[in-house]
This record gives sequence, C-alpha cells and structure tokens, in this order.
Amino acid sequence: MNRASVLLLVSLGAAALAACSAEEPDAPAADVEPGIELLGGETTVFDESPGAFSRPAKNLAAADRDVFALGDHFFNRNWVAAPASTSANDGLGPLFNATSCSACHLHDGRSAPPQTERDPSSGLLFRLSVPGTDPHGGPLPEPSYGGQLQPLATVAVPRECRYVIRYEEREGTYADGERYSLRAPSYTFTDLAYGPFAPDVMTSPRTAPAMIGLGLLEAIPEEALRALADPDDADGDGISGRPNMVWDVTRGANVVGRFGWKANMPSVVQQVAGAFAGDLGITTSLFSEEPCTSKQEACTKAPNGGVPELSDETLHEVTRYSQTVAVPARRNVRDPEVRRGERLFAAAHCTGCHTPRLVTGDGSPVAALRRQTIRPFSDLLLHDMGPELADGRPDFVASGSEWRTAPLWGLGLLAKVSKHTFLLHDGRARDVAEAILWHGGEASAARDAFRSMGKNDRAALLAFLRSL
Repeated sequence: MNRASVLLLVSLGAAALAACSAEEPDAPAADVEPGIELLGGETTVFDESPGAFSRPAKNLAAADRDVFALGDHFFNRNWVAAPASTSANDGLGPLFNATSCSACHLHDGRSAPPQTERDPSSGLLFRLSVPGTDPHGGPLPEPSYGGQLQPLATVAVPRECRYVIRYEEREGTYADGERYSLRAPSYTFTDLAYGPFAPDVMTSPRTAPAMIGLGLLEAIPEEALRALADPDDADGDGISGRPNMVWDVTRGANVVGRFGWKANMPSVVQQVAGAFAGDLGITTSLFSEEPCTSKQEACTKAPNGGVPELSDETLHEVTRYSQTVAVPARRNVRDPEVRRGERLFAAAHCTGCHTPRLVTGDGSPVAALRRQTIRPFSDLLLHDMGPELADGRPDFVASGSEWRTAPLWGLGLLAKVSKHTFLLHDGRARDVAEAILWHGGEASAARDAFRSMGKNDRAALLAFLRSL
C-alpha cells in the first residue's frame, strides 16, 4: 500500500472519529477561571471516549493533519523482521520489547505492568547500567545486555531473559483510622541467555506514559523551566526541583531534559528515535546501531533492514504525530466538590511540583503549538521522591531517588482509554490515592497532608484529580 492510499484511509478514519466525538460544553460559570478546562490551550479537544488520547490538536493546520495521519499509521503498524517482502516495515529486532509503538501505548495511553507471571504484557521494560558515565554524562550500559533489557528476539537469536514480578502488601492508616494497603514490587530475572549481569548492575523498571501533549511540553521555553528550579531550596519550602541536563544528539550539546521518567530525553524526535532503537530494534539516522553487545554474536550477525532501517521521512512523520496528539479537556470544572478538591490540592502544596499553568514559546516547528497557555500540572523538573520510590540508578544528573514531575493532564481518563489505573514509574500504584501515598522526599509534606485529611476532603481532592 502506497503513502497516498494510507493517507486516504487514515484521514477517513480521523474524520469519522471527529464526527462522533463529544460536543464542547457550555462556557463555565463566571466565577470559574476562563479557559481552565482547556488543558492544552487552543489544541484541546473535547472527547471523553476511549479514543480521547488519539486525536490531533484541535487547531492543527490541514497540512499538519495529513502528516499526523501518516504518523498515526506508522505508530500503530506491526513491524517485522528483515528480510521481508514488505521492506517498508521490516527491520524489527534482532532484540526487542514490542512489535509496534501501540503495543505499549494502547490508544496512545499508558502501559500497565504484567499482573501475573504468565502475563505476556510488553508494558514494562528495564533500564540497565553500571557505575560511571558515558562520554556525554549519561549512564554506562551493562556490558552483556546493554542499556535496556529486551526479552523478545527474532528467529535464531536468543532472547535476553525473563522476569517475574512479586508484590508485598504494606498496610497503613489514614489519620481518621481508615486503612489502606500499598504494594511494593520486587523483580527476579531468569534465563539470562548471555551470562549473569555485572555484579554492580543497576536496574530500573519503567512503564510507558501516555502520548498526549508532548509537543506542547517541548515548546515550553528552556528559561521558563529554569525559572521554576530551586536546587538549593532558597525559598525554604522543602522543594528543590532542578532540570536534568542531557545529551541532545541533534544539537551535539547537553540541554534541559523534558521527557522520560527521569527527564533523560531532550526532544520528541530523540524520544521517538530512542524508542524505535531500544523498544523495536529499528535503527534511524539518530541511532544507527542495533541493540547488540559484543557478547551477543547471533544478534550482531542477524540480517537487518538497511542502514538506517527507518527513513528520515517516516521518523519525521511519527515525530510530528507524537508532537501533535491532543490533550483532552478538563471535565466537571463547575462541580463544587471538584473546585474544593482543587483548593485542597493547592493547600497541600502539591502545586510546588505539579505546576498548574505554563505558556509555550515561539520555537515549535508546529504553528498550532506556539504561544499556548497550557495546564499540564508539571514543572518537568527532577525532585527527590525519597527512598521508597528510588531505583538507585543515576541518569545524567538525576540521582537514584530523583524523578521528573509527571504531568497530570489526562489522569481522569486513564481507566477509559488504557483500561487500567496503574500509576508511577513502575505501575505499582493501583489508583491515584496509592500514588499519592507512595510520595516521599520533597513530597513528604504533601503526602502527609493528604493522609491527614478527613474522608470527605480526600474524596474531594481525588475528584479534582479525576477531572483532569
């Protein structure tokens, strides 16, 4: 099928989805901040369906919608191993985690960790490294298995490993006496095909985040993020966010990181190219080497789909798609309980990290993303979250206990889009309340404020978060 046919089919599908989407609500009441429901500014779409995370930005120009449609097609395509008769979509592996982008980002949503030992889910991956840094200040890959475990492989290439997750329940009590339980994960790696890990290996589990609003986050000026940083806690509020400084392969310099659980990626294109390389084993002009180490001889000898395996044209289309997936609007903004919950959220100083309002600059290549007032509820900075959430694995300047503030937009639609409510970097939290209760370090005061609230106040705060 040629690109023109693909574009026609996906454009018809997008038109059908738009025709059946929810109508925009009436204007909010006069005492509600104007535009507060527009989480993505003018890009915001009003959709509460299971496809709410898969819509193009509302204000996207026609030409950009065509590119979005092509990128959507390649994002959902299943890739195959080389050599194949369909050379446009071969190159999978030799080692990989999934066969498509959408295998982890179902409906452009968030992945879930496996729930049983027999669960074949590809929703969880593991970063690997050993002490030290590479020439650009990034993590050093584990010698035998590289920087990421890939439990799947093409024919004649041994799979790297298997892993098993076990959870330990940890009981706790709110101040009003209501009990709760948190589950703490532990991981066992078996069937290591290329020998044992290095004795000093560091591992970090990661789920895949939702795709919404990435281009808007990329468009926030670097100086705006630096202005939010307080690395020495000069204001004495106990919160000391700082940017991660990461290697940008296109600019050849260390810049502020924005994407990934530790903000270790500087741009959408590098995030996309990195996912093709690490998750699918598909090379690009940014990352042109297969994910094989010197100890993986069958991997290095396996056929490939060309150098690079993904054309710059397709990389651009998937990148532009990823930049322009829309953010759904807030819901129930006039509901008294939701409004009270928002005040409680601020009073608990959750906004010290989850910054409600930012403005994009003029630098985006997509006109629709420029000069937008957005409400991601994130500062994109690193914060020490305490020992309970620590993975012990540094990533550029991020320590083993620091994580990027996760954006909260779209949180209330997670169950509908992704069919689950697992949260945090490893999916250990089964719902929003558990995610809050896992907070530590700089977020300890906010967590304790939530734990000290009465049942009705906790319910109001959670109702606010579900409105996002």
